[in-house]
Amino acid sequence: MSTATMSETSRKWWALAAVGSGTFMSTVDGSIVNIALNTIQKTFNASLGQVEWVVLAYLLSIVCLLPTMGRLGDMIGRRRVYLLGFVLFTAGSALSSFAWNIPSLIVFRMIQAVGASMIQSMGMALLVQAFPASERGRALGYNGTIIATGVATGPVLGGLLIGLFGWRSIFYVNVPLGLLALAISWFALADDAKRSEQKFDIVGAMTLGASLIAILVALTEGQHLGFDVPWVIILFVVGVIGIIGFVRWEKQHPAPMIDMGSFRVPTFSLGLLTTMIAFTGLQFNFILLPFFLQNVLHYTPQQTGLMMIISPLAIMVMSSVSGRLSDRFGPQWITPIGILSLGFGLFEMSSLTASSTQFDIIIRVVFIGIGFGFFQSPNNSSIMGSLPRERSGVTSGMLSVTRTIGQISGITLAGAIWSSQVASITGEVFNDITTAPTAALVEGYHVALLIAAVIAWSALIPALWRRQSIS
Repeated sequence: MSTATMSETSRKWWALAAVGSGTFMSTVDGSIVNIALNTIQKTFNASLGQVEWVVLAYLLSIVCLLPTMGRLGDMIGRRRVYLLGFVLFTAGSALSSFAWNIPSLIVFRMIQAVGASMIQSMGMALLVQAFPASERGRALGYNGTIIATGVATGPVLGGLLIGLFGWRSIFYVNVPLGLLALAISWFALADDAKRSEQKFDIVGAMTLGASLIAILVALTEGQHLGFDVPWVIILFVVGVIGIIGFVRWEKQHPAPMIDMGSFRVPTFSLGLLTTMIAFTGLQFNFILLPFFLQNVLHYTPQQTGLMMIISPLAIMVMSSVSGRLSDRFGPQWITPIGILSLGFGLFEMSSLTASSTQFDIIIRVVFIGIGFGFFQSPNNSSIMGSLPRERSGVTSGMLSVTRTIGQISGITLAGAIWSSQVASITGEVFNDITTAPTAALVEGYHVALLIAAVIAWSALIPALWRRQSIS
């Protein structure tokens, strides 16, 4: 093998190490925070709606910034944006550990989110930049395995840290992880700094960000206050008008943040829609299962953490397999299989009861993990390969946006459905839903997970439609 070939081979694996370190750190953080929500709620004597904002503010901030950061990376260099993301994420983590109430924790999580948006928008773009097209599915499969490893590590580490040192320690862990990831990325990634002659579309970025915030806040608060509240209606209408205005602005801008013509490519637009729907259904399980385990089955945080790693372990195994299958047979054949299994796992979760055993839970979440592992890598590979490489930053950013919108939608819907069902069953509205009778919690959980399964299976529609357009 020639020196040039050795250098190219070495470069792509170093790029995977750099992107993997960022991916691992951000997924560990997300899964750790989910496992800590119940503890944080009790520490600050907060309602379910208030504590949801610890996650939602983080996700909202990310989703509003991802397209902007993707475009910025395409213009000034992806490595530069990626490294700055680590700095901000690590600083936000350190600050979160000192939070004195829910509002302060939310503010510090938003600082984390700015850094996370830089890391997430650049990650897959850096991989696509480093690997040849024939190995794209394989590379994204490895990245999917790293994601699952982080998700699996988070609950175990979170349960252990919360049990030994309290919930604040879950943010301490991000500081050494962030510094290590920053060091790896600094030395591993090739310097791609550039100076674009194009002007950054500030108006477009601000319009899109503000519109998304308006819509998502309206949807989130509407579940608690009612969707007939005037300011909720106004906020939603303003957001929709803002999105329409953004599209019109982008169409006439000489250097748009998002090229609207990209959405005419079925592989891109339908792939994004499939992603959003699948993540919406999946998030029901991730947000509600910890509450079910701790408040219905009376598991400790440590036990909950161990149970929450089963699905990510299955994802970890299947992501690499599905990535290789995607390169060989094409993503359009693999993705529907994953969606079917994901929906089946969620459907079976709806049959859990207050007397369910650990085996009952494990066998169900394994199906969820296998399905999602089969789905994610081929779907991501298809989307990342649908547009030119010079637009990979924006493509990666839009993929992360739709994924995060799916997560936010899942959190919002899961909380709203579970709370409304419990209120309907008991005839009482609980400020803290975890104080409701066990039977009502179980029945409400059944309904929520049935709806999650239907949502996940509905992702088959755009997935099969895209397959038809490719064929």
